[in-house]
Amino acid sequence: MHVRMGVLAALCLMLLGACATPGGVDGDLTNGWAAMGPARGFEPTAGTCHSSNFSAVGARSTYEEIDCGLRHRTETAYVGTYAAPAADADEPPVDGSAGAKAAYRTCDEKTTTYLGGAWRTARVWIGVTHPTKAAWGGGARWFRCEVLELSSVEDDGALVQRVGTLRNALADGSSGLLLSCYAVAMDSSGAIASMPGVACSARHNAEFVGIWYAKDLAYPRDDKAWRAFHDGCRSLVAAYVAVPDDKDLQYRTGVISLPGNDDVWQLGDYGVRCYLWLDGTDLTATLKGRGGKSLPIQYR
Repeated sequence: MHVRMGVLAALCLMLLGACATPGGVDGDLTNGWAAMGPARGFEPTAGTCHSSNFSAVGARSTYEEIDCGLRHRTETAYVGTYAAPAADADEPPVDGSAGAKAAYRTCDEKTTTYLGGAWRTARVWIGVTHPTKAAWGGGARWFRCEVLELSSVEDDGALVQRVGTLRNALADGSSGLLLSCYAVAMDSSGAIASMPGVACSARHNAEFVGIWYAKDLAYPRDDKAWRAFHDGCRSLVAAYVAVPDDKDLQYRTGVISLPGNDDVWQLGDYGVRCYLWLDGTDLTATLKGRGGKSLPIQYR
């Protein structure tokens, strides 16, 4: 009996020793652990392509990334974060608000960087996508800068399903996306009926000359407002062709002035695409830098 008790005592000591705290461990299972971070919601990824159409509201259920080598409609050039005070609001920024304008300005700059050149000089369009109201309520504060390719028919604004990334597409200045020469046809009212892009070596009557920024002007809705836009574009024509920017310039060439739609104007996009236009004249070469002989005064 004494032997059995001695064995049991020895066994208890062995078990206690086995359960003792080993070196380097304090035995507290909680106080050495880092606190878990807050749960993170969905955020989109920059440099990705998407087969879905552009939408100003980005629902997680419709978000799908695909290889940019496949046919796609949009490409995410940048993903940013709304800052205060917009980020402190109960809902995503509405069109025309300070927060929406700030996001658009960021996308303007970041898309130019992504493409390797000024996006307004090419057949592309940009848009800003923000979270749904539900996602915003859950803490989402991201916005996506989406870039889309337009068709070669400048006036129809049709979006194309592209194959290949737009990253650095404008970097070397030789991209087929760059605005160039056009065969413009007008309807009976003097509005543009069609404006297909063509090589400058082909027959054409219009040529892109640059971007004019209509600062402090309202969106044009009448002839007087349009005249101010045309005057701004004529100055770019003069610099582009290397002719005097004087009162006779209106007798050398017509102009086409194409601002963005009213919705992007409300976001602060005041860039106007400008084109020289020669009614009834066909050109087969660029007029860039060719001087007064290439663009003579027609009437005085």
